[in-house]
Amino acid sequence: MCRRRFVLLLLILVGGLSARVSKVQADQSSNVPLNILFIMSDDHTSQAVGAYQRRLAKLNPTPTIDELARGGMLFENAFCSNSICTPSRACVISGRYSHITNTRDLDDTLAPKFHTLPRQLRSAGYQTAVIGKWHLTNEPADFDFYCVLPGQGKYFDPFFQVRGDKPWPDSLMQVKGKHSTDAITDLTLDWLKNQRDASKPFFLMHHYKAPHDFFDYAPRYESYLADDEIPIPDSMWRTSPKFGSRATVGSNGEIATIIGTSVTRRNPFRNYTHMYADDDALSDKAAAKLAYSTYLKKYLRCVKGVDDNLKRLLDYLKNEGLFENTIIVYTSDQGMMLGEHDYIDKRWMFDESMRSPLIVHCPKVIPAGKRTDAIIENIDLAPTLMDFAGVKTPAEVQGESFRTLCETGAEPEGWKQEAYYRYWMHVAHHDVPAHLGIRTKKFKLTYYYGMDFRDRGKPRTPPGWELYDLVKDPQELNNVIDDPSYADTVMELKRRLAEKRAAIGDDGSESAAVESVIQEFWDYDQRDRAEADEIAEAYLTSRQGRRRYIPGENKHDK
Repeated sequence: MCRRRFVLLLLILVGGLSARVSKVQADQSSNVPLNILFIMSDDHTSQAVGAYQRRLAKLNPTPTIDELARGGMLFENAFCSNSICTPSRACVISGRYSHITNTRDLDDTLAPKFHTLPRQLRSAGYQTAVIGKWHLTNEPADFDFYCVLPGQGKYFDPFFQVRGDKPWPDSLMQVKGKHSTDAITDLTLDWLKNQRDASKPFFLMHHYKAPHDFFDYAPRYESYLADDEIPIPDSMWRTSPKFGSRATVGSNGEIATIIGTSVTRRNPFRNYTHMYADDDALSDKAAAKLAYSTYLKKYLRCVKGVDDNLKRLLDYLKNEGLFENTIIVYTSDQGMMLGEHDYIDKRWMFDESMRSPLIVHCPKVIPAGKRTDAIIENIDLAPTLMDFAGVKTPAEVQGESFRTLCETGAEPEGWKQEAYYRYWMHVAHHDVPAHLGIRTKKFKLTYYYGMDFRDRGKPRTPPGWELYDLVKDPQELNNVIDDPSYADTVMELKRRLAEKRAAIGDDGSESAAVESVIQEFWDYDQRDRAEADEIAEAYLTSRQGRRRYIPGENKHDK
């Protein structure tokens, strides 16, 4: 009996010791720095992500991304502050708005002093890497490793600029025989397998070119959606008489045909029937349907390629035991107009363009299956990732960390209640007028002021205001700026817009001429409206005789 009691006592002691060791190991693992995998696609709009349950969800384009959303937190109201590639990416890297970093359009660069996110994480002991699209001109020197597309890059047989023996940007390598989405994933997997320093946490930016225009998908997706009917947005047919303003359609619809690249033949100079349904025998509606279906299928085939490749990447993390201890962010640099309001491309402040998909996943710290309508701006991504890494955010960063929101699911007290937006270019590339505004949970106020930030003199297109009630009108069909029942709302939102501009330093110092026009048409009284009508007439006259445009022929179609 004594021997049996001794063995039993020994087992109890060993069991207790094992339990204490397990607890110590768990406590130690909780102090292990989190890896960060930041995944960004290009122009992947939320209506083409199944988890958002918007109009394209039934096509099931993103099962891998949807699974990531089920295991983490999905952000319903994540917005970029300037819906175009270079400025948006600059906001992410710097945590600052476009006017602070001087990255307002596609020709601007992001100065190295603003490469805040990789620099801060690298200084904190993270191994840093960026693979895929960079699009910020200057060398990503604060990354230990980079392998990035030159500019926009190619879909097939892509070249990459790499950290090597030759100075930036001359150190090039080419991946032959592959689509860029496959090549970028292969390069990332190779870095994880062969170059990652397991003694350090990693910060890896994995950036796809897809699904950027012109949607050149890998040949294996040719049959994907071939027999499916793609749902057309009702707003593409422009049946709402209250849509738009003097700035976007004119006082009597007179400039509707020359503002915004269209799917239909609405804009006779810039439309997608030229590319995908160039047949005069087709009726306007038939040509529009054919063009829409063709270009949407191409777009979604690029999305499918992204999703399939993400499965490869996430499966590797799971197999290597890295998945649980890695913060995975999935987002896009901006959204994309997919025929809504008969617009294509991005640039617009409409939700389809301004909203970016945003999913944050980490089983260790973020509860699964959460959704939030808290307003997030892309300048908030850098301070949030620095916060998760235990890195102090520099005081000059304008974004705010939403780490506690990720961890608790509760919007922090005092959190921002509006997102600021400003598109600085003017009727360039896709005939989109310059504009600024704020987006709250209930309303969107947009002010088109008719000038490029480099312009002098008078506006080139008519200034105008638009207000959309997002609760009653989530598709932004009815501009209620002149509805008397919204008069108090207009006054309040204009006040908040002015205060927001002042708070973030968008004070017009880059151009006194432009700021003068912004202030001149701010109240938008009858005199302002009459002048806007004169500007519209002059602009319409200036556009007469314009040559037909086929998307893709212009070097600036980025």
